[in-house]
Amino acid sequence: MGTEMIVAFAEEVYTEPGSGKRTSFKEQDTIMDFKTLHYFVTVAEELNITRAAERLNMSQPPLSTQIRLLEEDYGTQLFIRNKKGLMLSPTGEILYKRARQILELAEHARLEVDSYEKELSGNLRLGTVEGRAPFLLARWIAGFTEEFPLVTYTVRSGGSDDILDQLYHHLLDIAVIAAPYNQERLYGFPVSSEPWVAIIPKEHPLAAKEGRQIRLSDLSGEPLIVPERPSRVEAIEHWFEEKNLHPVFRAKTSNYIDAVSLAEQGVGICIFPQSTYTPNPLVVTRLITDPPKKLEYVLVYTKDGALSELAETFRDFVEDFLAEDQLHSSRFAPKEEEFTIPENAALL
Repeated sequence: MGTEMIVAFAEEVYTEPGSGKRTSFKEQDTIMDFKTLHYFVTVAEELNITRAAERLNMSQPPLSTQIRLLEEDYGTQLFIRNKKGLMLSPTGEILYKRARQILELAEHARLEVDSYEKELSGNLRLGTVEGRAPFLLARWIAGFTEEFPLVTYTVRSGGSDDILDQLYHHLLDIAVIAAPYNQERLYGFPVSSEPWVAIIPKEHPLAAKEGRQIRLSDLSGEPLIVPERPSRVEAIEHWFEEKNLHPVFRAKTSNYIDAVSLAEQGVGICIFPQSTYTPNPLVVTRLITDPPKKLEYVLVYTKDGALSELAETFRDFVEDFLAEDQLHSSRFAPKEEEFTIPENAALL
């Protein structure tokens, strides 16, 4: 069968629509090769046998046969066939998600083997949350590329939960997330911090106040736009409670750009960590004080598997970068306007 891989999907379950019945693919493990997985993923992406066959540079009958044999092997229907074409079944959706992960891991393993005992190369898979993290990552990559020009990068951004899920499934090598983090599952060290700020619509009365700071009490009763992560919402509630205040949440979003866009339209005032500064004539940014808070970014990687040589070298580079304070060197110095974090700012 060529290169084979045993993929255990017995624990993958789904609920049949309308029945409430939970089932599994089947009791035993399923054996398939990477070529079969590639065939299945291509058909799942095209949802058309003819187009999939053209992509794979093969004729349609053998491809149809491979999909039929795969369905027989699993004992389940992977595609629903109707007059409009194909669509993935619930079990097909599960297999598609896992098959893509398996193929990606296999390609990453191939690149690692190819680069062994050669000049450091390969693809480094990095994850980042929004805010200051992409700004940091870009400078690290710039410096690392100067030393190791053969290295390529895959950079994925998203919410903390999404990035951590990819890290736990070994689809990322290293990630930068916001503290706190699960120290039982992850190694990590702090790489930066930034203050929490208010992003205020230009026409709002609070935007006209003098100075670059605003008291937390000024935001009490105002409609707020905040990060949607439950732990962040709870932390902001506690922040207000410290002053016997009560926040009013108008909108929650995981995306900094979405938050600023909502503030532009006067939907509310954003409470977000300060991100890389982008001039915007429709809003003003003020440092929140009394009491101030800060957010800490950490570089993390999993404890359940050794880092590749490439990922380990990158981690060491970041540690040296921080120790030498290269971020504030002439090569990497921030060119954006930044607030100074108050010394009494606690983590939020």
